[in-house]
Amino acid sequence: MVLKRYSFVRFLAELFFNLVQVNCIYLSSILSSLENNCISKPKYPSTFILLETVHQIFFYSMLFNFEKSAAKTIRKALRPIEGLISSFSYKIPCLPFSHIQRFSYVNVYMKWKKDSYYDSIEHIHHSIQLKPVITLKNCIVEDPNGCIPISLVSKRGLQLDVPMKVARFLRQYPSIFEEFTGPKHNHPWFRLTSEAAEIDRDETRVYEESREELRSRLKKMILMTKENVLPLKIIQGMQWYLGLPHNFLQHHEQNLDDSFRFVEMEDGLKGLAIESRERVYSVMEENAMQKGMYYDGSQTEAIEFPFFPSKALRMKTKIENWLHEFQKLPYISPYDDFSNLDPNSDIAEKRLIGVLHELLSLFIDHSAERRKLLCLKKYFGFPQKVHRAFERHPHMFYMSMRNKTCTVILKEAYCNESAIENHPLLSVRKRYIKLMKESEVILRNRRMNS
Repeated sequence: MVLKRYSFVRFLAELFFNLVQVNCIYLSSILSSLENNCISKPKYPSTFILLETVHQIFFYSMLFNFEKSAAKTIRKALRPIEGLISSFSYKIPCLPFSHIQRFSYVNVYMKWKKDSYYDSIEHIHHSIQLKPVITLKNCIVEDPNGCIPISLVSKRGLQLDVPMKVARFLRQYPSIFEEFTGPKHNHPWFRLTSEAAEIDRDETRVYEESREELRSRLKKMILMTKENVLPLKIIQGMQWYLGLPHNFLQHHEQNLDDSFRFVEMEDGLKGLAIESRERVYSVMEENAMQKGMYYDGSQTEAIEFPFFPSKALRMKTKIENWLHEFQKLPYISPYDDFSNLDPNSDIAEKRLIGVLHELLSLFIDHSAERRKLLCLKKYFGFPQKVHRAFERHPHMFYMSMRNKTCTVILKEAYCNESAIENHPLLSVRKRYIKLMKESEVILRNRRMNS
């Protein structure tokens, strides 16, 4: 009789699993408890075993936020013995996590709200113009004569990310590029101004002094991937955000240590892999340790993301409830294995937000074009609609629509400056931008004098 009822209850548990798609961890704890009771306590009354198991199933079904149809089916199945279950006392087994989320509302659409504070951060929104300026500056510096003819770069505009004719672009920044007539054929030549040359020397010095930190930032980025490897073309595309020099990978002997190795990837791609068992802590974990909430990788309580709501942002009550419960979920480090997480669960969502937070904290200005981040989906294990994560968490990320593109900005970096360490190259880029703005004054004076 016990075996018959045991088979029925096991069938009932498997039926519930298929019906509500509960995480296997919780139902397996039910079944293992039942098997232990049948083996270690053979004299148990069969009715008591049945009641105990059904009580556990009923308890777990009440904790999860099921669909309405699933909840009705569960209540209908347990209605004949509901009175017995409610009067039965059972000690709840220890769960793998200390918090179970009551609200599951991942598919949230948040209406975008403009915030003038983040739209006015100069070094973020001038970064698009600064990138081709730095690229052309490097072309001039690498020339042995310290100057180049326009013919050397005039047909490389697409390669250098110059949005217009190269000669016209160079003439837009007379405070950085000085034009003069070359020795042959009266072609225009360009060299750096004295102010730009001085900033370039300081930039080179910062690269030399911060080589270890720049290497560490690259290492952290690679360690967040699924297999601890990234294609070289992806790294080259992210060098601007990480603050790496343009020839960083070309001089790998002095820029990389023994933990890096070059590998062959699928589709014939060459990649850079990390071989390291060193424990790496994220910015969130380091800040939690300083507050006494996190010790040696063991959680004493869930780490909550810092929220910085914009003034005009208003959320519905159900979204606020979901965010409140979302904060209580366990924090999954971006450097930990995440292969066992259900990609459709809220805890996978929290891991995704943790990766995006850590990734932006590694960048120079803690921002990046959204389309650049979407290129990382395959290697970082991001879901197909990763862009929705920025919409669901407007208290953490701001999406600026300036410069005809979408730029994702990490709010914490500009609302709590002590939480994230500044990049060593940030001050250099600000000096370049200041010099770029002086070009506007020079061009205006030229127009007035002509």
